[in-house]
Amino acid sequence: MNTNKTTVIRLKNVDIYQQKHLVLSHVDLTIDSGEFIYLIGQSGSGKSSLLKIIYGDLYISSGEGMVAGFDLKTLSSNQVPFLRRKLGIVFQDFHLLNDRTVEKNLEFALKATGWKDKNLIQIKMLDVLEKVGLRSKLKKMPHELSGGEQQRVVIARALLNDPEIILADEPTGNLDPHTSEEIILLLRDIAASGTAVLMATHDYQIIRNLPGRIIRTADTALYDNVSLED
Repeated sequence: MNTNKTTVIRLKNVDIYQQKHLVLSHVDLTIDSGEFIYLIGQSGSGKSSLLKIIYGDLYISSGEGMVAGFDLKTLSSNQVPFLRRKLGIVFQDFHLLNDRTVEKNLEFALKATGWKDKNLIQIKMLDVLEKVGLRSKLKKMPHELSGGEQQRVVIARALLNDPEIILADEPTGNLDPHTSEEIILLLRDIAASGTAVLMATHDYQIIRNLPGRIIRTADTALYDNVSLED
């Protein structure tokens, strides 16, 4: 066992509701730093609800939950922004601000999370763009980038506050197979550097090409360490 691993997500006997509808019951899940995990399941089976519990958009009413040092059972609305600074979130639809450059997109995200020092902001932006291979695109507008490059900017934005975990919700949904594989390899590299990655996906071909730990939602339950054939 690697003693350098720390647990970043731990859910124990958690019931997850959307409004009053039970979506997942008795969820047990542990994710450690540096892990790369696929989250699969049919639409409506609870994948998005699980992610919402982790980033504080839904609250748990039973069981125990800890994410990046925050107790989900006692999490207040005032604490949610601080929890989210420990997380990086990557969406399918990029969610970039189309009226400003890559640089201004990243600067906006940093200032929104309390960064003020212009020099530190500049250093951090270049650092994350270096990690995703886009340092030369600093002054580009989103429409001047390919879909894969836009998703790399989104991943760079997710890395700005040195998150303990990245939650990626269908990050390759709008990308071609070759570009999708590049994005997964990038996310795996990020995991190898110590940041856990939990990625919801319907793209089973990607999982076959780049295997990893799989968790599946089905029939109001979460199943861990499954195979695609289960």
